[in-house]
Amino acid sequence: MEELGLRERKKRRTREAIVEAAFALFRESGFDDVSVADIAAAAEVSKPTLFAYFPTKEDLVLRRFIDDAKNPAQVVRDRPAGASALEALRRSFLDRLAERDPLTGLNDTLPAITFHNLLYSTPTLMTRLTTYMLDQERELTTELLASGGLSDEFTAHLVAAQVFGTQRVLADHNARDLRSGRSAHRTFPAAVARAETAFDLLERGLAPLWPSQEAVLPQ
Repeated sequence: MEELGLRERKKRRTREAIVEAAFALFRESGFDDVSVADIAAAAEVSKPTLFAYFPTKEDLVLRRFIDDAKNPAQVVRDRPAGASALEALRRSFLDRLAERDPLTGLNDTLPAITFHNLLYSTPTLMTRLTTYMLDQERELTTELLASGGLSDEFTAHLVAAQVFGTQRVLADHNARDLRSGRSAHRTFPAAVARAETAFDLLERGLAPLWPSQEAVLPQ
């Protein structure tokens, strides 16, 4: 058991060394001008070793912060008894804000800033992230059907798409606040308020945003 623990710790250190080397090079030269060979050399590993940890160059950026244990399908799967799927997703997003999860846009550390700068300036990274999120959206659709409450795939897919769209917009607004010069600490209350408003809309539907036609018809 101890030997297994040592191997796992060594693998974790190797993974971290690769990521740190990659981000340092990306900050200096940008994503496109850094090769996998450059990263492997800086991390003092072989290219096959690097690819064993990160199948693509894009994964070197995205996988630093993406945690499969926190993806929406897993959140719904692990929700407490009696909690609805949307309640669990709301709580998870609020918790991630408090933890300064970079994927919420509310993290002003150097690695997170580098991550967002790379993401918004590199089309291939954004494409890779979009593909990943669409896979997660399909997984959430399946979980919403399996967990009960939604009886057809069309409705479950609509709900899943709304959840992912909401989280994307929330993260974009948080990151925009940080890019304007505000700290994550100062932005946190507004980020929480936006999240509460967004999930209220998801739970109640969009109809309350507009008055009924009867109310605005001339007398």
